[in-house]
Amino acid sequence: MSEATATPRGSTRIGAPAGGRSAAPRRSFLRPLILVVLLVVLLALPIYVEEFWLRTGFAVFGAIVGAIGLNLLVGTTGQLSLAHAFFLACGAVTYVFVSGDSGGIGLADLSGLGLPPLVGMIAGVLVAGLAGLLFSPIAARLRGIYLGVASLGLVFIGQHVLNSWTSVTGGFNGRSAPEFSLFGFTFGNRDPELFVVGVPFREAERLWYLGLVLAFLAYLFARNLLRSRPGRALQTLRDSEVAASVMGVNVQRYKARVFLVSSMYAGLSGVMYALSIGSIAPESFGLELSILFLAMIVLGGLGSVGGAAAGAVFVSALPLVFQRYADVVPFVGGAGEGGLAPGEAARYFFGLAIILVVMFEPAGLAGFAGRFRRKGRDPGGGRPTSSSSAATDSSTTSVPSDRPAQGSTS
Repeated sequence: MSEATATPRGSTRIGAPAGGRSAAPRRSFLRPLILVVLLVVLLALPIYVEEFWLRTGFAVFGAIVGAIGLNLLVGTTGQLSLAHAFFLACGAVTYVFVSGDSGGIGLADLSGLGLPPLVGMIAGVLVAGLAGLLFSPIAARLRGIYLGVASLGLVFIGQHVLNSWTSVTGGFNGRSAPEFSLFGFTFGNRDPELFVVGVPFREAERLWYLGLVLAFLAYLFARNLLRSRPGRALQTLRDSEVAASVMGVNVQRYKARVFLVSSMYAGLSGVMYALSIGSIAPESFGLELSILFLAMIVLGGLGSVGGAAAGAVFVSALPLVFQRYADVVPFVGGAGEGGLAPGEAARYFFGLAIILVVMFEPAGLAGFAGRFRRKGRDPGGGRPTSSSSAATDSSTTSVPSDRPAQGSTS
């Protein structure tokens, strides 16, 4: 039988849009082009912008790394965790202890190993991953709100340890973070002095490039992980643990592995947080930090790596921008002025944004982007243009029996 008789009139074959030309090559070419242009802009940005934006950018890069790690755990695998602040603290404290020197600040007698900062960064990532691995047997046996409450206990334990282990953490007053250096090149203001096209590259410019490289590598690793066989197994876990077990997925082993990976992401984010602030303090790693990371992935889109990055940019940069422009932003005032404090105004904005996202676009910013892409490919917005287009032959189209789960990339 010929193709004309095998395909009902008015139906559209998958992969063969009207006009006879496929849009797949254009789509596959457009996304890498946008990524390359974005990277070029980010690489050139330190030459043109002031120090405030560069330091804000490094803080944003650190938040992106942590948000991607939490999204792998919550968005991709479906395991609710409120302990992300604890794993960030593991990375930050390990870095300042391994790379810091022994000495005293006030009444505190601090201990430090004085090893190279690169060793401290790697140790921070490994210690945070080890902490996640030790907690993974509990995570493998719990789910939903029970796992969230159990993970919340880690935050309270972490707060007690940070306040009481004074020789390592500095106690209530905290501890300064050593400058980062790599193979003799320091990321400080001097030693060596560096100029690029006449622009002095000091600490802010150097940390910008460090954060950009780390965030980009974290993004690539997460994207490749989700496209791999273990990534598909993790998505199956989110949809149904019973179905995943029937398909041969070792549920407990994969839960332990994703907790390990997520905690290592958080450890790296904690190291970058310490470098961004220049010090660590127990109050910086409380429950509020875990809530902020949950807000990042919900606003960005559960299960989307790019959405997690976009949500991190929004949540981490907004308070700093409000603080910078408190005199011109409505209802926001600086210190000693009327109006809301910048941090408080940002929290109101986050709350409103989360409510709107949950009500109207549960897939978050990634869902908006996907909607625009579908409209660009189909002028009808993905809706059938006639009743006859629904009557397609089973040999030409395949319609899923169930709606994909929220945040699913498959």
